[in-house]
Amino acid sequence: MKYLRQFGIILAVTCAGEIMKYFIPLAIPGSIYGLILMFVLLLTRAIKVEHVKETGEFLIEIMPLMFIPAGAGLITSWSQLQSFLAPLLVITILSTFIVMIVTGKVTDFLISRRREKK
Repeated sequence: MKYLRQFGIILAVTCAGEIMKYFIPLAIPGSIYGLILMFVLLLTRAIKVEHVKETGEFLIEIMPLMFIPAGAGLITSWSQLQSFLAPLLVITILSTFIVMIVTGKVTDFLISRRREKK
């Protein structure tokens, strides 16, 4: 029953994010609104981490399964992707490195800031 309650909380926040998508006129997916909403609710402690921890960990563990339909979709549309595969690969590789560098710099900054406070 605990897991159903935790999943219900996650599902309700996700649903609220989808509803927000229709009322906020920005080109942002509802899932992103849901993530931001969950983040704010966790920060303000309106939802405690313990209320969603086990189900959240389970969903993270099965996340690779969620990529199977996307991979199958890529395989079925391979003929359409071939025409712009080279630019797509360059963009993907560059954006991956940029994200890795920015994430590393932000992490270094936050770690050094935490050490200065101690």
